[in-house]
Amino acid sequence: MVAVFLWVSRYPPRFGLLMRADSLPATTNASSASPPGDVASRSLVLLSFTAVYLLWGSTYFFIRIGIESVPPLVLSAMRHTTMGLVFYPISRLVTREKPTRPQWGTAILTGLLLLLCGNGAVSWSETRVPSGIAALLVATVSLWMVTLDWLRPGGVRPAPRARLGFALGFVGIGLLVGPAHLGGSERVNLTGSAILLLGSLAWATGSIYSRHHPLPHSPQLAVGMQSLAGGAGLWLLATLSGEVRDFHPSQVPLRAWLAILYLVVFGSAIGFSAYVYILRHSTASRVATYAFINPVVALLLGWLLLGEPLTRRTLLASGTILAAVLLVITAPPSPSIAPTEQEIIPIPGEA
Repeated sequence: MVAVFLWVSRYPPRFGLLMRADSLPATTNASSASPPGDVASRSLVLLSFTAVYLLWGSTYFFIRIGIESVPPLVLSAMRHTTMGLVFYPISRLVTREKPTRPQWGTAILTGLLLLLCGNGAVSWSETRVPSGIAALLVATVSLWMVTLDWLRPGGVRPAPRARLGFALGFVGIGLLVGPAHLGGSERVNLTGSAILLLGSLAWATGSIYSRHHPLPHSPQLAVGMQSLAGGAGLWLLATLSGEVRDFHPSQVPLRAWLAILYLVVFGSAIGFSAYVYILRHSTASRVATYAFINPVVALLLGWLLLGEPLTRRTLLASGTILAAVLLVITAPPSPSIAPTEQEIIPIPGEA
């Protein structure tokens, strides 16, 4: 994990959890007029895209494996606390950057919104909702971001295509939780679905907030700070809810420990590092495709490895929600947005 951190530290784009083109380096497109020695290897870029697609798409499957034996909030707390304890001290050592008090304030608030409310909601909801459906509902983060960026003071009215995507997304959600026997299958658990949607809203809120408030220049340092804050919040909630009292590490099988290890090393460290790398060496529109592909990977893994049913209801809702996400991330910019702010990259929902 340390080696991965040091590798990606060589490519330090400004990382806001809501990314726009103005936050990327001028050499975002590796095919531009950069000297040959500075152009990223095509195979390495493709490998990084594959990592973001597959590793982040597979985290929902491994969360489901982990919570079979580990309480969901405890699992999230272990995952993100470990990330913070690794990324924060190493990034301080490598970058020599010292966070300011305002930066800590932003990191604490966004860490609680993203990891306690967002990722904690995912882990808890997967005790009631299939992993593939959880990934599908988390994809609505892109829809929430468009709405919140519009409603905030000084916000930007979304383009008609984005507004159509927002409406279509909620049609898809209605298909999942609507009529009891649509398509010959039962609807998704309402409580789990509602918590997932609220968690996605919290994640989008934290993402919008982080874009307009100070965070360290180093993406690794910012994530380390947010992970420490979010991890602490998760441990507190796990304690208050009784999960820590009921958690007995000696009774956790190897299968669950390996799932947690995968989430920390591959889902968080390597997945995030690959994401930062493709931000540096590809275009915003290409990077944004992960928001469309991750749910597909999660649905397929849940079906193939967990026996989660792909009913007509699920397929219809999936197609509708993914079409909505595609409309949002490909919507043309509003004329009122400055040219440098026209490309939007969805935030990494499983980083």
